[in-house]
Amino acid sequence: MSAFRSVPRPPARTSTRHRLLALAAAWLLTRAATLTLLAHDTLPPLGGGAVAREVWKLYHHWYLVLAHGAFPAHDPLWQYPPGAAPVLLSPALLPWLTYFQAFVALALAADAVIAVALARAGTRPDGSLRGARYWTLGLPLLLHVPLARYDLQVTACAVLALLALRRSPRACGALAALGALMKVWPALVLLGTPRGRTTRSAWTWAAGTGALAALVLAAVFRNPLAFLRGQGGRGVQIESFGGTLLALATHAGWPGVVRYRYGSLEFTGPYVTTVAHVFLALSAAALAPLLLWRVRARRRAPDTPCDAALSATLLFTVTSRVISPQYMIWLLGLAAVCLTSRHTTQRPVAALLAPACLVSAVAYPTLYGQVEASTWAGCALMLARNGLLAAATVVSFVRLWRSTEAAVPHVEPERRATVSLTGR
Repeated sequence: MSAFRSVPRPPARTSTRHRLLALAAAWLLTRAATLTLLAHDTLPPLGGGAVAREVWKLYHHWYLVLAHGAFPAHDPLWQYPPGAAPVLLSPALLPWLTYFQAFVALALAADAVIAVALARAGTRPDGSLRGARYWTLGLPLLLHVPLARYDLQVTACAVLALLALRRSPRACGALAALGALMKVWPALVLLGTPRGRTTRSAWTWAAGTGALAALVLAAVFRNPLAFLRGQGGRGVQIESFGGTLLALATHAGWPGVVRYRYGSLEFTGPYVTTVAHVFLALSAAALAPLLLWRVRARRRAPDTPCDAALSATLLFTVTSRVISPQYMIWLLGLAAVCLTSRHTTQRPVAALLAPACLVSAVAYPTLYGQVEASTWAGCALMLARNGLLAAATVVSFVRLWRSTEAAVPHVEPERRATVSLTGR
């Protein structure tokens, strides 16, 4: 009989601890690999030094200007809201390191904060560690690019805001506002907050925190609105949907060329302004279905705010005039938050975003010369990446809409027969 005696299962707490240890080991190994890539950034397949140059040259230049109490108002490359200033100045907190080393260290710290927050959310009774695994294994698909951009810090604000919503709408609103002051998109995490007291609290704290932080930054730095000039002059970046259309048009005889303008490679030539205006209009129009969804949504679940944040960010990403590689960091972070819930509707979306990140890394930095030259190979890469993003956007919004439709009351067959006989 002893041979048939069931073996006792290990306690759930022990199993969770093992999974967390495996997750921590995976994070350390993948980040060590990413740092190795960054250390060899000068190799041609890794960008020939272009990825790291953004930090040690451009960011450091802005750091020197900001350290003197002013935004770089006369620099056409400056296109970031005032909240970018504290992030670009933050390497001063590690004076024993060079600016580049300190920036990378702080980017890694933001990455770790996101991973820990996702893992903690995954250990809730209704949570899942899929989100933490997705982030840990998904971010390295972008190679070393995330460590040389400040989007990890911005994504950390958005992720923490969504994860804080259940316990503290006030903290959610404050974190979303701080993220929006760095790069505007984190404001979208507030779109799906539950109606009533939660929305009032989150939105009020977002408005208050944003206004207070903006006033402080305006008092400390001169020219706080200088970024609007750079944003207004932007054209069509080669990796955007509009850029892909123009790249294909070059094979049909369109005479446009690629120029380095406003910190990215953009198309110049006939009809570029029209294409830019069309996509600006599409970005504005993207707000309409989101507002309609919020008004018509009747059934909400705890994971609905996360699903709505991902769907909204996807809509504004695919309609943007610019889709830089680091934009994928935002989408990975939001998808990871969705996956911390067992009931999210966005699993197929997360599955589409992972290969989109992989294709994006092949396009930049590996084969960026092909994309810049609008070769057939470069066009194919952009069609693949943007096609995956378009599919993810459609799937995301459709699944979000269906998940919040008013539930139709279910009536048992026997009950329906009784109702029809009695007339009641």
